[in-house]
Amino acid sequence: MSGGSSARFARSFTAIVFALSVATALLAVAPGARAEVAAADPIDTGMRACLARADRSSTAGQIQCMDDARSAWRAAADTALAQLVAKLPPARQKRWRSSQQKWVAWRDAEDTMLGAVFATTSGSTYQLYEADMRLQPVRERALALRKAAAADGDPPRVRACSADARCEHASYGLNRYYRQLYARMPKHARPTLARAQRDWRAYRDATTPLIDEHARLDLLGGRLATLKRLAEMVNNH
Repeated sequence: MSGGSSARFARSFTAIVFALSVATALLAVAPGARAEVAAADPIDTGMRACLARADRSSTAGQIQCMDDARSAWRAAADTALAQLVAKLPPARQKRWRSSQQKWVAWRDAEDTMLGAVFATTSGSTYQLYEADMRLQPVRERALALRKAAAADGDPPRVRACSADARCEHASYGLNRYYRQLYARMPKHARPTLARAQRDWRAYRDATTPLIDEHARLDLLGGRLATLKRLAEMVNNH
């Protein structure tokens, strides 16, 4: 593939990855929140503009655009968390701060795990996939915190996952794809996956008491989709 063709492919591929990621997020959210998320965010708009720039047409340039967006979403998450805790009583402030601490720990472990998965692949396509998979959890967390900050009152009472068929189904699928990915990972890299999954569960357990059933399903569904995607990618060349 020529340099020009490679650059055009990289731009097209990244645009598709981004569009699919956003579409997945829109389909997953509760109907009442869909209009809010569907509105173009300046960070998304800025990233699309960056991806379209001629001087960012290389794989490295496209990845830089996504990394810049990731940094912007991290700042947006910090801002949203500050706005959220400012309106809460001390006990709930503590619970949201704990949720964020667990999320940060999981994000760091997840980055290490993604590095291990994509070390088993080769090619610019997988480099772009990796950058996108590092970006999306940060974007999703910022949007979730914004939604929580905009909400009024306490979250509604939710059923136990065992009493919610959708939650049970998502949990079953999540565990299934985790086992598949674990089996396909190189043996030396399996501890990184186990650590990331352990930290994700800690984040889940700290967060689900603070959110409604739709948000819980989004959280589980997002993890299921990630593990499925990685299970299909590991060891691809």
